[in-house]
Amino acid sequence: MADIANPFLSPSPLPYQLPPFGEITDDHYRPAFEEGFREQLAEVTAITAQPDAPTFANTFIPLERSGATLQRVAAVFFNRSSADSSAFTNELEEEIAPLLAAHEDAIRLDAELYWRVSAVHAELDRLDLDPESRYLVERYHTEFTLAGAGLEPAQKEQLKAINQRLSSLTTRFEKNLLADTNELAVLVDDVARLDGLGQGEISAAAEAARERDLDGYLITLVLPTGHPYLSDLTDRALREEIMTASRSRGIRGGEHDNRALVLEITALRAARAALLGFPSHAAFVTADETAGTPERVADLLERLAPPAARNAAVEQAALERALGGEHPIEAWDWAYATERVRVERFDVDTASMRPYFSAEQVLIQGVFHAATLLYGITFTERDDLQGYHPDVRVFEVHNEDGSPLGLYLLDLYTRDSKRGGAWMNSLVSQNTLLGQPTIVVNNLNIPKPAAGEPTLLTYDEVNTFFHEFGHALHGLFATVTYPKLAGTNVFRDFVEFPSQVNEMWMLWPEVLGNYAKHHVTGEPMPEELVAKLRASEGFNEGFATSEYLGAALLDQAWHRIGTADDVTDVAAFEAQALAAVGLDNPAIPPRYSSTYFAHTFSGGYDAGYYSYIWSEVLDADTVDWFTENGGLTRANGDRFRARLLGVGGSKDPLEAFRDFRGRDAAIEPLLRRRGLWAD
Repeated sequence: MADIANPFLSPSPLPYQLPPFGEITDDHYRPAFEEGFREQLAEVTAITAQPDAPTFANTFIPLERSGATLQRVAAVFFNRSSADSSAFTNELEEEIAPLLAAHEDAIRLDAELYWRVSAVHAELDRLDLDPESRYLVERYHTEFTLAGAGLEPAQKEQLKAINQRLSSLTTRFEKNLLADTNELAVLVDDVARLDGLGQGEISAAAEAARERDLDGYLITLVLPTGHPYLSDLTDRALREEIMTASRSRGIRGGEHDNRALVLEITALRAARAALLGFPSHAAFVTADETAGTPERVADLLERLAPPAARNAAVEQAALERALGGEHPIEAWDWAYATERVRVERFDVDTASMRPYFSAEQVLIQGVFHAATLLYGITFTERDDLQGYHPDVRVFEVHNEDGSPLGLYLLDLYTRDSKRGGAWMNSLVSQNTLLGQPTIVVNNLNIPKPAAGEPTLLTYDEVNTFFHEFGHALHGLFATVTYPKLAGTNVFRDFVEFPSQVNEMWMLWPEVLGNYAKHHVTGEPMPEELVAKLRASEGFNEGFATSEYLGAALLDQAWHRIGTADDVTDVAAFEAQALAAVGLDNPAIPPRYSSTYFAHTFSGGYDAGYYSYIWSEVLDADTVDWFTENGGLTRANGDRFRARLLGVGGSKDPLEAFRDFRGRDAAIEPLLRRRGLWAD
């Protein structure tokens, strides 16, 4: 019998069903998972055991109602394991991951359930279903079919074994990466070596060292290859040390080496694809994305790679001239030299902008302000509601008419227990079937300065803030009937589109002028600096596009291997993949190398890292639409919310885009933005 005191076993009584974090203990997770597995399997058995012929009402409605306990515990646990892990969460996640994979397979591979789903799907054109219900049937049928529900029993057993093994391996990859990232943080004993950094950055490095009981200044690594400090540090040897540490993750031997995991993960994914009738994992993944096939992905990426590489070579020559030809530009020099050239050519020093980018101002007067201007929504901090960590802030969000919209949780700061990068999670997703509201979480990894010191953001961190809040808005605005279609549950190569659109408001005059104010004097960022910043927007795009494409093409290369391919050397495979597309410039390493490529080996973007630039085609075209139609207006916001953000996953995303834009997206705006347009 389950423990009735376990807070996961019933909906939370708190506002918006916010999980009662103050009551949840480590002892609650395992029993809740066990009860969640048992409960949902019993609910599915009740569906398949009924004697009545399959209908939408007796199959899909109870299927959508199933698994409430499992959803509650999983949402909280996996958010915690990413944002505030511990020895306990690491151990439990490694235990739960294969059990969860087995549980999902028990449902998706259930022959009786698949028969019922297929029977309703076959009658779709004769059923009187509303568009969202019809789309729900189509999604279930497609996903069950691709999951292997139609395989023979022996093949299903093979598939289950592969899925469980993969769940264990990807979990181990993430844990190895976090541990190695923490171990490779660079300790500096002389503050003089930090020349070029601002006082806030030095304070954050001192605080990071203090938290580990170390003397000196600790530079913790970020998820991408490059590090924000590389643009400012004058000590070239220290820059090299940071870059070397970053690129060493997962390749040093020992228990945190990820090379064997990369090889086994990709081999198993290829084997699973073959079992399901696909030539590669990339073909399997894209079959249920807007791209459709890996060939269409390759067509876009390989079209962009040559001009990006050419632009990067021109930039590299300019950087070497700027440094007086003292030495060739190495990977650890690029960001530093770029800032020198930016100052020389455009008179823009991005480091000088940091005093104008106070995190609090960016949040309240920037991110929130833009959303209020565009959508009419307002934000009220709820100090009476507790987050899952002391650093987490909770905001209640209301529509313009005062009606409640949901809760927004912000977890701003980096810590050793948090994985790298920035992301959005949903703790509760709105749907009318279960009467659930919305709770979304944004996680960033901003270094935390000492108490009393301001948190000042870099230009890139501000951009990331707006980006992640775009995901949050997508989750907050989605209004659907069914849980499966809630929030940001859209195709992977579409999900980045709304977040990338939201980046445009960062430099929009009404927004920038409201938040970019000196944190001490209150003076606005000088208009001439803003003008120069805009003039320099296309600068260094060759590098930015090349490092991104390097990672995207590397992801595709790993996942286009077949079962007959015998890959044994991670470094050699990576080098060959980059050389094949002309992106093997050692001064421009890919944004992520294989052994720390969390997106593709533990983060759900396997064969899908192309999604960012695929979505950017839609994003760039949408930015043009906003610009042509008056920009940041309530009418434009209402149209974008109603026709795109608000539909969540309840209709085909490209259909939603056409409804908003009036046509399919054009690629030319992206090419112009990236400096790849040739007149």
